[in-house]
Amino acid sequence: MNVFKPLYDWIIKYKIYHLVFWFLYHFTWWIVFKGGIIKVFNQISQPSVFISFSSFIIVQAFGVYFCLYYLIPKFLEKSKYVTYIALVFLTILSMSVLILIPNAIWSYFFPVEKISPEGLYGIFLHHTLPSSIGSMTLGMSIKLAKNWLLIQKKQQVLEKEKLETELKFLKSQFNPHFLFNTINSIFVLINKNTTMAAESLAKFSELLRYQLYECDEHQILLDKELSYLRSFIELEELRQNDHVKIIAELPVVSSRNLSIAPFLLMPFLENAFKHVSKDNDNPNLIEIKVCLKGNQFVFDVLNTVRNGNTSNDAVIHGGLGLKNVKRRLELLYPNNYDLKIVHIDNRYNVKLMLNLEEYTVPQLKPYQL
Repeated sequence: MNVFKPLYDWIIKYKIYHLVFWFLYHFTWWIVFKGGIIKVFNQISQPSVFISFSSFIIVQAFGVYFCLYYLIPKFLEKSKYVTYIALVFLTILSMSVLILIPNAIWSYFFPVEKISPEGLYGIFLHHTLPSSIGSMTLGMSIKLAKNWLLIQKKQQVLEKEKLETELKFLKSQFNPHFLFNTINSIFVLINKNTTMAAESLAKFSELLRYQLYECDEHQILLDKELSYLRSFIELEELRQNDHVKIIAELPVVSSRNLSIAPFLLMPFLENAFKHVSKDNDNPNLIEIKVCLKGNQFVFDVLNTVRNGNTSNDAVIHGGLGLKNVKRRLELLYPNNYDLKIVHIDNRYNVKLMLNLEEYTVPQLKPYQL
């Protein structure tokens, strides 16, 4: 056990460090004023000098705390600037005068060290007033800087909570959207091909398990996300007809422990399968490519659309899916992504480039009873 901990706790509890701070401040001021530390030690042993030094510490401490804990909350924080400035100047003048009173009383009872009014005025003008201004400026600077840091910290906490809430909301919007579409696809397959429906249901259970248990964090391993995409493509291949050609190039690459936001890529895949053309006379194609160059991840999805289809829903892949993924990109990868969506003739192409970071294991919060 640390033997100094009780002393430290006592100092913090009763704010003894404030006394230490003011002592060191005035001691430094007197070193500059007297011209050296040796002169300060030689003179502070004299009663008049000791009384003067103590009056500096006590009076200025009270004056500064009066400003920090009364004037600032009462006037400055309520935008009463003129009143606040006037009262601060009045407080500084009062401090400068009150410091002289112990010296004047000592001088009155001990005429040997008597100080003339001219001498008191000189001390006021050249010593107590500048020292009071300096102590007030220092105290206000520390207090206002501390308040500013606290406000910034609170804003950061609020922004983080707002960001996490928004991301959870966006994610919750996307997951049911995918689930409903997949369930509907399996329902259609049940009436057409029970064997294929059974295979689809098995794939769907794997995807559902991944959704529910493996990706509750903001970031997951890139390898897991790519594996999830492969399962999704295999599920879609089961229910597509022979007129749609699917080319998927998702090689198992060494991702070097890189991470990505879960379900970030799924809307592009889902929309490609949803809006792919189903023409009998023209080729229908879905092409999916993945590439990793260093930390740059490239995801490229192309699908054909029906000729003459200029519907905004089809061309822009309208709905919540794409809007949500764009918003998540802005929140999670600011200035670290490039999204290009091109529609030329009967081809719709989405290309996303992401600068990824390495995966960090989430820290478990300590359990509290």
